[in-house]
Amino acid sequence: MADITRDFPVIFIMGPTAAGKTSLAIQLRYYLPVELISVDSTLIYRGMNIGTAKPSDVELKKAPHRLINIRDPAQTYSVADFQMDVLNAMADITSSGGIPLLVGGTMLYYKALLSGLSPLPPADPLIRKYIKQQAEKDGCQILHDQLKKIDPVSASRINVNDLQRLSRALEVFLLSGKTFTELTKKKGESLPYYVHQFAIAPSSRALIHQRIKLRYHQMLAAGFEEEVRILFARHDLHADLPSIRSIGYRQMWSYLSGDINYDEMIYRGICATRQLAKRQITWLRSWHLLYWLDSDKPKEALNKVIQVVSASMK
Repeated sequence: MADITRDFPVIFIMGPTAAGKTSLAIQLRYYLPVELISVDSTLIYRGMNIGTAKPSDVELKKAPHRLINIRDPAQTYSVADFQMDVLNAMADITSSGGIPLLVGGTMLYYKALLSGLSPLPPADPLIRKYIKQQAEKDGCQILHDQLKKIDPVSASRINVNDLQRLSRALEVFLLSGKTFTELTKKKGESLPYYVHQFAIAPSSRALIHQRIKLRYHQMLAAGFEEEVRILFARHDLHADLPSIRSIGYRQMWSYLSGDINYDEMIYRGICATRQLAKRQITWLRSWHLLYWLDSDKPKEALNKVIQVVSASMK
């Protein structure tokens, strides 16, 4: 893209899960010419609404989100896929005079946009199928041994039973002839826009934990188990898919499989969500040029975003 795009503002609304990101983004629609783009690795999946805390139909009518419901749970979606989709969406929004507002909590997606993505080859279904068949036949240890010979650095970082990451590292080598380690040393272009970065979060960890617990029980009351049962009945879905490995779905899947009881499912789901929130905040604390917003003071948070963005447009 041409450097002129750096004159266009872009807004990031980041933060831990259950912090109020979506609510703030929707409110901004009344004050700024923004169009929303979801930055969430689980909201992309159709039929996964309750467990992902997907915006309701009413919310989506008020503020349509791009990059929601764009994949079936049986499909994969890489960081490279996201980068391509979001850049196209941002170009479309700015061409019509709007401001792209990216909202969500998948920090890796934001980092890829800000830092640039390594030039890795796109996924190849045939090669992935071949690697999966080899794993089913000979076990993950054989794949790990192969990777250790090809790319010892990546092998040292990937658990022997992590089929998804093992498969990707081998796939990259088979497609490009270069190792995952070699290619990830190279960085692509950074985001060619002027970015306003905001992070919204409760004032204390205890409040985050309370909100997470409350929301988890609200999802259960809203029919989360029934939602996952529909997915569980599909023959093309299994526990190793990225969609099913997502927080909440992984624990419910284990419950439906008979591996854990109902109370253990709830406990594990809440714990995993709390761990996610902790990781998200850890990521954000290392961010530069970031405005922090208090989710317990929504009016102040809203005014701060409006003030910062409006001042840059004068």
